[in-house]
Amino acid sequence: MKKVTIYTDGACSGNPGPGGWAAILSYGDARKEISGGDAMTTNNRMELTGAIRALSLLKEPCAVDLYSDSKYLVDSINKGWLFSWEKLSFRKKGKDVPNTDLWQQLLALIRTHQVRFIWVKGHDENEWNNRCDELAVSEWKKLR
Repeated sequence: MKKVTIYTDGACSGNPGPGGWAAILSYGDARKEISGGDAMTTNNRMELTGAIRALSLLKEPCAVDLYSDSKYLVDSINKGWLFSWEKLSFRKKGKDVPNTDLWQQLLALIRTHQVRFIWVKGHDENEWNNRCDELAVSEWKKLR
């Protein structure tokens, strides 16, 4: 199984407001940067979108280390919240779980790949997290 490293980030001006997402995929010596945006979104949607878009590019099942500064993304997986929401038809405390459409897409992808979600401190000294932030911010700036 191929070993891929992915860094992702999302950014939003206002919440909701124009937003951007970005990801950097690395496999061996190869590296690919991707990014995009949405004119009216939230930061959490952009964080999820970065991970979904990156994982969607993988053409075969891979072992993935996915790094994100989003506790929303990383904790939802690592603490099992996403799987609990799924069992409860994406409802908690009598309300719909926000971003259900994206969580369902992410679930399908993490069932295809072996993904380890790793939290990194944002806006710190992590070169790839900082690069993802630059790309995501650049995307939302195009939309304002």
